[in-house]
Parts: sequence; C-alpha cells; structure tokens
Amino acid sequence: MENNLNQDNITPTEKDESGEDVKRDFKGLLSSTRRFLFELLEIRTNTDASATKESIIADIPFKGHTSWILICSIFIASIGLNANSTAVVIGAMLISPLMGPILGMGLSLAINDIDTLRRSLKNFAVMVVLSVITAFLFFYLFPLRDESSELLARTKPDIRDVLIAFFGGLALVIARAKKGTIASVIFGVAIATALMPPLCTVGFGLAIGKPWYAAGAMYLFTINTIFIGLATFLVIKFLRFPMVRYANSKKRRFIARVASIIGFAVMIPAGFTFYNVFQESLFKKQAQEFLNETIEVYQFNDSGRYVDNLTKIQYVDDGTSLIEVVCMGDELIPENVINTWRIQKNDYSRLKDVEFRILQGGRDDSQEKYNYISELYERNKADLLTKDEQIRLLEEEVSNLTKNVGKQIPFNNISSEARANYGNIASLGFSYQIRTDFNKIDTIPVFEVKWKDETRESQKKSDSERMLAWLKLRIQDSTLVVKEVD
Repeated sequence: MENNLNQDNITPTEKDESGEDVKRDFKGLLSSTRRFLFELLEIRTNTDASATKESIIADIPFKGHTSWILICSIFIASIGLNANSTAVVIGAMLISPLMGPILGMGLSLAINDIDTLRRSLKNFAVMVVLSVITAFLFFYLFPLRDESSELLARTKPDIRDVLIAFFGGLALVIARAKKGTIASVIFGVAIATALMPPLCTVGFGLAIGKPWYAAGAMYLFTINTIFIGLATFLVIKFLRFPMVRYANSKKRRFIARVASIIGFAVMIPAGFTFYNVFQESLFKKQAQEFLNETIEVYQFNDSGRYVDNLTKIQYVDDGTSLIEVVCMGDELIPENVINTWRIQKNDYSRLKDVEFRILQGGRDDSQEKYNYISELYERNKADLLTKDEQIRLLEEEVSNLTKNVGKQIPFNNISSEARANYGNIASLGFSYQIRTDFNKIDTIPVFEVKWKDETRESQKKSDSERMLAWLKLRIQDSTLVVKEVD
C-alpha cells in the first residue's frame, strides 16, 4: 500500500527525467559498443601503404636466388607428394616464393599501376613454367611414381578450396599491410592456400602420361591464384592505397580503364568458378545423403556386399550426372528395391535427372552348368558301349559337378571388377588346374594375370597380393592361386 502511495507521489516531471536518463544510458551503451567494435576491427590507421607496396613489388621478380629457392622447394614438395608425407609438403610450402607475382597482380590492378602489372604477369608465367618443368623432370626421372593420396587430392577442387584461397588471400594482404608484418600469418597462408602442390601434380600428370591429372591440378592452381589476387585487390581498395598518378591525364584515364577491365575480367571467371564448384558441392552432398539412406542401410542376406570405395558420383552441369554404385557377391538386390530407390532419388532436388546405376557382381550360372553337362555327354557318347557304362559315366560326372559346383565362377563379372580395381592390369585369364600330393587329387582355380609393360615390379607384387586376397574373399575359396604371366 505504501509503495503504491509513493508511486502516486511521483510527478510527471520526474517521470520524464527518468525516461531521459534511460535514453542517455542506452545511447552511451551504443556509442561504447560502436567504439569498441571500431577499435577491434579497424585496420586503416595501422596500415603502412608505402612500405606494403614496396615489399610486394620487391617480391615480384623471379631471378637468381629466388629462382633457385623455387626449384629447391618444388623438388622438396614433389618428394613429399611422392612419399605421401604431409610434413614434407608443408616444409616445402614454407620456403616457397610463389606468392610474390600473385600479390603484385592484385596490387597493380587496385592502384592502376600498369608497369607493375606487366612485371607481375611476366614473372607469374616464369614461375608456373619453371615449377611445372622442375616437377615434370623429377617425376619423369625418379623410379618411384606411385599415385599417392596427397597427389590425387590435388586433381579435383571443391568449394572448400575456393574459400581457403579467398580468405587466405585476405589474411595475407592484411598481414602484409600492417606496420610490422606478422610473419606467422604469411607462413600460415603459404600452407593453407597450397599453391605449390597443384603445380607439382601438374608435372606428375604430364610425367606419367595422364593429362587429366595435370588439367585438374592446374584448375586448382588457377582457382587459388584468382581468389588470392581478388582478395588482394579488394583489401587494397578498402585500405585506400594511393593511385598511381600519370603526368598525362589522358594516359591516366586510359590505364585506369584498362585496369578496371582486367579486374572485372578476373572477377567473371572467379564468380563463375565459385558458382560451378558450389553447385557441384551441393550435388555431391545430396548424392551422399541419398546413398546413406538407401544402399548403405540395405541388409544383404547372404554373400552380397556394397563396395563404397568404388562408388562413382559424377557431376556434369548439362544434366547428364551419374551415381554409380558397385556390389560384389552372388546375391542380387531385387529389382523392386532398386526401383524404390530410383523413386526416392527424385525427392532430392538436384538428383531428379541423374542416372542411377547399380553394378552387381553375381549372376545365376545355371544355364552354364546345363551347357557343361550337355557338352560333356556329347563328347563321350561315341565311346559308350553299354547302358551300364553310360550310367556309370554320368554318375561320375554328376559327382564331379556336385563337388565343383561351388567353384563355378562368374568370370565376366570378376574380370570387370578386377579392371575397375586395378588400373595396371592388361589381361586376365582363368582355368581349373588338377593337382595331387599323391594322397589326393584336388581341382584348383587359377587366375593368370598379365600386367601392363610400364608397371614396376614392386607394384606388380603389391597388386598381385591384394588381388589374391580379394579373389579368395570374392570366390570363397582359400585354395585359389594367382599367377603372373609374361
């Protein structure tokens, strides 16, 4: 009651003053927040434009010491990629001088410096050619040329590579622009944007005669280059570096127009690349979700098995994309289940027009068994003299067939699977071989494999061992033998 009386005694003037105090406090809070955020994120006041420009221009040329540093770093990176060693690759990227011409291009476009742009482009071309030639010579002359995961990872860029290159470029230019450059940031960006491994992979693809590896790696290098240059251009513009002045105003306008056109021309493929890679990433995400909900949860009753590492998800922007899964074993997935999956596929917006294909390893070979018995009977019919002899021979052959029925092999399917799993295989043969230890006679399935001429002995041995283990599991026969033929 007393509180109510006190509130009733507050005059309108006092209420207005109280409201004004709240407004002043709120405005003060907003002002403090703005000031805090400004001090936290503002970078212009601590930027040394003159020193930044000089340092970037000084790193552009590739000659003398810089060229040899690049050659040595390319060799180190190539060895690391060949040995599948991430640590060695990181070490090579730390000493690599690849960033100079790329930053020079972004800087020159931002400040209308046509002479610096010309030098940057020339040294960039020298850098790329020298790097690719060095990597090519290493992989061409070095006897070990395994397709390691570190190498193959650089042949197919995705949306993450675009984002890494762009934000890495932002971090690098901001660090270079700060008074007292942050060296650790420069080293970190050199590792993150990974300019050197794609160039090494280009040389690797050319050395082993697989130009599609080289094309994929060069595409990744191009993405990194464009987005690092774009980040440099945007940061320099934001920091308001002074534009290069020309005595001739007509020439100044012309150069400014040329620089703007070049900058715009660079942004077009950058935007196009980002869009395409982003679309491919969304497609692959939906494709993987579809597989997770269908084939990966399907329960095989017998000897069937889904081979996820042979799954093929191929994105083509013209609508002819493909999802292809591989199953091994004699158990077939029913057609009605596959049709249900095809209907489920249409629930995903990016998979409606995609071709969905299932390759299955097993097939019913009853027709082959019938043909085998018929051929055997016809071949021995002329030698049969009596009815008893006919019955005895047929009983023997049926007995042999019964013993070997588990060893009947779907050779067409196995050869297709072998070709998909082993890229170095030239031909594959199969036969049964009768063996004895003079105590018993056994029939042994024998696969004869011929490797491509350029395959190294160590690779042949490794692939033969893997093939033997796979075939024993695939055919469920521990007596199986794999022989190499010339």
